Amino acid sequence: MVGKKEILDILNSYDKDNITIATLGSHTSLHILKGAKKEGFKTLVITMEGKDKPYKRFRVADEFLYVKNYSDIVKEEIQEELRKRNTIIIPHGSFIAYAGLDNLEKDFYVPMFGNRFILRWESERDLERKLLSEAGIRIPKKFEKPEDIDRTVIVKFPGARGGRGYFVCNSTEEFYKKFEDFVNKGFLTKDDLEKAHIEEYVIGANYCLHYFFSPLKQEVELLGIDRRYESNIDGLVRIPAKDQLELNIPASYVITGNFPVVIRESLLTQVFDMGDKLAETTKNIVPPGLIGPFCLQTLCTDNLEIVVFEMSARVDGGTNTFMNGSPYSYILFDEPMSMGQRIAREIKWALIADKLNLVVS
Repeated sequence: MVGKKEILDILNSYDKDNITIATLGSHTSLHILKGAKKEGFKTLVITMEGKDKPYKRFRVADEFLYVKNYSDIVKEEIQEELRKRNTIIIPHGSFIAYAGLDNLEKDFYVPMFGNRFILRWESERDLERKLLSEAGIRIPKKFEKPEDIDRTVIVKFPGARGGRGYFVCNSTEEFYKKFEDFVNKGFLTKDDLEKAHIEEYVIGANYCLHYFFSPLKQEVELLGIDRRYESNIDGLVRIPAKDQLELNIPASYVITGNFPVVIRESLLTQVFDMGDKLAETTKNIVPPGLIGPFCLQTLCTDNLEIVVFEMSARVDGGTNTFMNGSPYSYILFDEPMSMGQRIAREIKWALIADKLNLVVS
């Protein structure tokens, strides 16, 4: 395992006046890099030939580190180059998917913002449920196998798939039929059958709650809320019900975009309580716990109960909806504040206070 002492030794060898903030060019990298520049840091994007246009056109990267394949980010020569440039990596969903959890835990010797060992707990459904349950957060009922289905359920699969391959069904027979349909479409493989996570389908309005836990302030901040555009479900629901039945097209939940929302103000107490409880629980289960951004993906029922169906233990894609700040971040900071800038500001504060050890792993 990558030890904290080894990471701190690398940090101690850095020129602290020339720290570079870096990430993989995907997911949430635009506001991560822009936010770092706003806080005065040099920025670097890891990218591929032909994939670098957004970072050149938006001028968010001072330096470009090219790889042949995104999975090359864990190669020793790439790590060495990152260390030479005094780099702190900001992980996001695509970075984790290409690097691989095993590599990040065992072989990636570059300082990362956040707790690298909590990332597995968002990726593996049983660990995720353990964290949420231990925190006393309401989660949907889980079904151990397709044969146990006795109500409407949603079926999900591990990893940062962006909703690809998810489906809703009402019975064992429908489960196997839809699973086979998605295999035939290439969304799933036969091997995914054993990895299927089956849970009750909770009817409610969807809200993704974006938090930031500051180890320096020992406080959970609410920075923004979004909802998602998903294909093809959002297209299907625009069609009258009788026409949907005639089309007989299976719904899919691939995330294609996000839009910002504000939640009913009386619900904010629930929102803060959930964030506080999760942050406190992770300190004991995956020490030192959450560091920086995390997200709870929720459904709010008609009796105003917020149910959490998923979590992210790093910056979530929905933070792209407030690149210039959200109503919540504006109230808190009295200035436009993206999640990317909030990450960079925590790093800057940690540098000033000589407490980088509290925010990296």
